[in-house]
Parts: sequence; structure tokens; C-alpha cells
Amino acid sequence: MTLAVSACGLGGDDAAAVTYADAKSSGKIKVGFANEAPWAFLDEKGELTGYAPTVARAVLKNLGIDEVEGVVTDFDGLIDGLRAENYAFVAAGMFINPKRCESSAFAVPDYQVGSAFMVPEGNPRNINRFEDITRENVRMATLGGAVENGYAESSGVPSQLIEPMAKQDDILRAVRNGDVYGGAILDVTATWLAKHNPDANLEVTPSFQYGERPDVGTFNFRIGDDEFREDFNRELRALHESGEWLRLVEPFGLTAANEPDASMTTEQYCTA
Repeated sequence: MTLAVSACGLGGDDAAAVTYADAKSSGKIKVGFANEAPWAFLDEKGELTGYAPTVARAVLKNLGIDEVEGVVTDFDGLIDGLRAENYAFVAAGMFINPKRCESSAFAVPDYQVGSAFMVPEGNPRNINRFEDITRENVRMATLGGAVENGYAESSGVPSQLIEPMAKQDDILRAVRNGDVYGGAILDVTATWLAKHNPDANLEVTPSFQYGERPDVGTFNFRIGDDEFREDFNRELRALHESGEWLRLVEPFGLTAANEPDASMTTEQYCTA
């Protein structure tokens, strides 16, 4: 599913570009996003906002591109939409992993994050790790295409206890309505949802790191778009080095703790 969204809200398809060359000429560009707060989403006015669009706008402005149009796409279809040239790059905070590196080219690491469970207040079934799901025999929702699905499988959670959903709002409703016990999602996402939906009576378990390394996300580009990616990387690094990145992302719940390890490269995460 895709839906074009202009920088000022729902809009037409105007001249926003899907290639770097055209964007430099027109000053307008299309980005793919999954409408998932706080990463990249439409606010109450229908305007594209979130961590990724905010950082992307700052980078693009320094590249002479001032207008950003979003194309809403289901998260697990973002790379296919990129390859089909529905947009010029993905601004959704997608994690770098070897499988995704086979079909898209990631920018330098931009943030790191952990996982958490969004559960009913009090967490009556005491779910804090994936193994607890099996012990308690409770159903948990995940975001389709997200890393938590693999974590659950690797932890031996029976597939019938995991229900992938297309949108995080679907997860929120399912937990609030008792259709599932909780949601296994990113810690930043879980905290955002619980904070902005106080009537849902949810809490967030302590953040945890599943593997040896934290999950690291960034922007991704079509394979072969080397000039675009390298120019983007240069300006993205400058945002981090100046401290501007932290100022931009703090309204969306990211902090200095989400700064990635500067010694780790995209290539290392692609081969992990």
C-alpha cells in the first residue's frame, strides 16, 4: 500500500523527484516512510514529521533540496517501493541487517535502540524477555517485518503466540482491547505509544538488547545511488559532530543514549 503525502499534508503527486539528480534540479524529493511514530508519521494536521523526516530535512537542505514529500508504505514493503522508484530513499529509521543490505544501500549508522514490551499496567504475567512469552503462553503482537519477529523465533517462541501486524496503531489497539497480551516493539516506540495514549493503561518493560550489539538504524538508498548516499552521509555525520542531531531528535524521545557507536560502520552491520 502506498499513499503520497506532501510536505504540508495530504497532496498530489506534483514534481517531487524520485532520483537525486532530479531532486537537485527541482529542489523537491519523495521519501518512503511507514507512518510509525515517533520515527516517521503524519501529525494531527496531516504533516510529515518524526525523527527520520526531521533529520532528513536538515541533511537535504544542506544539499539544496528544500521540499520533502512522503509516500506512506507498509514497513515490510519499503525496500520494494524503493527499488520500484516510488521514492528516492527510505526515511523510516530502518535497522541495518545483512538481509536488507542485499537489496538496499544504507547510510552511516544514525541511531541505536533496544527492544521492550508494551503490556498492561502492572505487567501481571511478568513478561520481560521473549522466553517469558513461552512460559506464560500469552500472545504478543509485533510489527510485520521488524526485528522482534526474528528475536521471538530465535528464542523458541511458538509461532502461534506471535501475531505480526501491519501498523503500530494496530498493536496498540490489540493490546488495549485485550486481543493480545502485549506488543514486542522498539523501546522508543513503546514509550512514545504509552505516553501519548494514557487512557490505554499500558506500561513499558525495561529496555533490553537481544544480541551482542544494539540494533542500529538509519536511512537507506537504492543500490548504485552512491553519489546520493555519500553526499547524504557527509551531511549526516556533520549533524552528529555539531550536536545538532541531538537537538533535532529529542522531541521524538531519542537521547544521547541513542547515539550509535562511532567506531562501528554500516559494512560491519551488513555482515554481522
